[in-house]
Amino acid sequence: MDRLSSLGRFKGMCPYLGRTKQSTLRSLCTSTSARYPTLNRLTEKATQCPVLGPVLSVRSKQVVAGYASVAGTADVKKIHEEKGVHLPDDAAASDISMCPHASAAARAARMADDLAAAKRKAEAAKAAHAAHAKGDAAAAAAAAGCPFHAVAAEANKVPKKEAKPGLFDYEKFYADEIDKKHNDASYRYFNNINRLAKKFPIAHTSEPTDEVEVWCANDYLGMGNNPVVLETMHRTLDKYGHGAGGTRNIAGNGAWHLGLEAELASLHRKPAALVFSSCYVANDATLATLGSKLPGCVYFSDSMNHASMIQGIKHSGAKKVIFKHNDLQDLETKLAQYPKDTPKIIAFESVYSMCGSVGPIKEICDLADQYGALTFLDEVHAVGLYGPRGAGVAEHLDFNAHLSAGQSPAAIPGTVMDRIDIITGTLGKAYGAVGGYIAGSTDFVDMIRSYAPGFIFTTSLPPVTVAGAHASVRYQMEWMGDRRLLGLNVRALKKRFHEKDIPVVPGPSHITPVLVGDAALAKQASDYLLARHNIYVQSINYPTVARGEERLRITITPRHTQEQMENLVEAVDDTFNTLGIKRTQEWKALGGRAGVGLPDEQVKVVPDIWSDAQLGIVDGTAPQQLRAGQKHYVDARAVKVTRSRFDKLLGKVVELSDSLAFWASVSAVVVVAAATFLVGFLLFGAGTSTSSAGAAFLRDLLVVPVVFAATFSLFGSSAVPRVPGAPSWLLPAVGVRGGVTLSAACSSTAVAGGLPFFLGRGLGLGLGTGEDTGGGAAEASCPSYAGLDGEATS
Repeated sequence: MDRLSSLGRFKGMCPYLGRTKQSTLRSLCTSTSARYPTLNRLTEKATQCPVLGPVLSVRSKQVVAGYASVAGTADVKKIHEEKGVHLPDDAAASDISMCPHASAAARAARMADDLAAAKRKAEAAKAAHAAHAKGDAAAAAAAAGCPFHAVAAEANKVPKKEAKPGLFDYEKFYADEIDKKHNDASYRYFNNINRLAKKFPIAHTSEPTDEVEVWCANDYLGMGNNPVVLETMHRTLDKYGHGAGGTRNIAGNGAWHLGLEAELASLHRKPAALVFSSCYVANDATLATLGSKLPGCVYFSDSMNHASMIQGIKHSGAKKVIFKHNDLQDLETKLAQYPKDTPKIIAFESVYSMCGSVGPIKEICDLADQYGALTFLDEVHAVGLYGPRGAGVAEHLDFNAHLSAGQSPAAIPGTVMDRIDIITGTLGKAYGAVGGYIAGSTDFVDMIRSYAPGFIFTTSLPPVTVAGAHASVRYQMEWMGDRRLLGLNVRALKKRFHEKDIPVVPGPSHITPVLVGDAALAKQASDYLLARHNIYVQSINYPTVARGEERLRITITPRHTQEQMENLVEAVDDTFNTLGIKRTQEWKALGGRAGVGLPDEQVKVVPDIWSDAQLGIVDGTAPQQLRAGQKHYVDARAVKVTRSRFDKLLGKVVELSDSLAFWASVSAVVVVAAATFLVGFLLFGAGTSTSSAGAAFLRDLLVVPVVFAATFSLFGSSAVPRVPGAPSWLLPAVGVRGGVTLSAACSSTAVAGGLPFFLGRGLGLGLGTGEDTGGGAAEASCPSYAGLDGEATS
């Protein structure tokens, strides 16, 4: 409270302190900066102040200098005597924890380093802001930390190599082309962002201690660090290594690839699927091959299709007709211009990634049937996110039918997904891996496999990557909770932006595009959010979006907490205020742009893809949004099913709890065995011949705990899993020979009859002899039990 009281005296002098609540100041004073561990959060903010920033820097240097001035041995010894510190004669010189002077000096030095780093970050933000205001893109890039342009501002000072007279000047050509991108503000900057598996959605920049929140990744569900995915990848890497070994035709076609393709075909209820190195390659190779093979083929392409589709159509050499985005009337008009027997392909997407709009899939299928066209649907930004099993929007449109069909791979006639001829998807977005694929009829997939250069002549994906992707796909097929929670978070975020009059391009999907409307301003907003608020959101400029429709593309995930969401909203609000970016009402006054601020009579309310009932809002089964400190839920049943897909290749996984129970049982065996030998020593004496009854008693007391403690405490079911690290001498006792099973019926019989038999025989109660000639009811009814004296027989 003393510190808060001191701050209170300066509220009238400092604008920040004056407008900040006491509770907020208390929180800032008492919480440590995530980036600079020696500073509290208020001190970190103070480094951005034009007055306090330099003062803090000077003062920290003075403190360090003060400690450093005490350099002589006599001075150090004097301090030790005054402080009552007595170091041993052989104390290591590096052990500063025992010396108050050295410890304090080290702390001061660390604080000085942190203050300097915070000051540099604040200055970088100001430099980026000023550079953008002057239109100096290169300087802004350097200030913002773009690794590719860290020295861009100094580039003009370095003499360039001159081309020889009469020869083409290649370097000048490169520079001129780059200048074109800078001049029209379409140059792309790549930030150094390193996502942390254990802190999702947190990442660090080029400095590992400089952590930021990521709000624009395409790992929509956080599956890039799902525990069963990582576990499967680790196990695969240990057994199969890293690389694939070649193309699919040469050593690169394995059980992993075939298994994933079978899973993807089942996901979309299609007869076949084919995996590529990326979905860009899948789209390019498939459209190029198909268009070049079909005689007189005509492509009908949505005006907002992805670059991979545009390039594939271009590479095919086929005729291309572009129809207006999601405009069914325009599409039909253009289809009607060609004979029905002309091969035609309608290429479109389900979710358009930069605006968040959704294609009219069912209606396009109707037109395709009417005019004799094939349908090519790109579900890249939808697989994993929509539908009861995550097959995409086409599955979602017949939600209940697919939910009722469960995991059957059979097509459901009449459904939208069944009507689509060709589906393409990615493994690199919602599934958190890398790779792409196509799914369709058996002959279609085989034709692409046989003719597409993009598939034939490239190294196949490594087994570890394929295994991770397969685990991710299967987990999401079994568990709907992640995508339902994503849907709830998207709704909440869009609602908060609407309340702040922050312009969001309307759409029914998970994409949240915040309109800026100016290329330079969009880049400046991205830099400001990163430098001032530690929030990473990438700006999207031409040619990805039309000029004048530049935006910040925000993607929330199920793993973002409510506190992080609120922090983002406040940060974007501050960015709009600071940079003077237009709000929704301002766009409305200008007549609207990109669907934002349209006149009321032009506004079309498009419902979310996920309905209230599908999200669980109606019946009260909706998942809970995360709060700070809560862990993301991982579904145990989905994990179990996912693991089972890899039993053949990797073996079964033993749960940690099972292993602990196993070794607890082993420990009990050791204790009982020690007690048994002690009893034997007392009963029969040392150095004397042990009677046959005594020998049986000792042996049986040793075996019984192994059988019953290990078998029933650990396994407790019909299957006996392999336990990593189990000693070989224990395996015969629990009936394990290469995965032998011990039935529950046998186990219960052994419990009922075996224990009295063993104890009775060992104690000479007339239930048997010291020889292996008896066995009683338990031995007769359970072959595993009967084989305990030798090899297990079941």
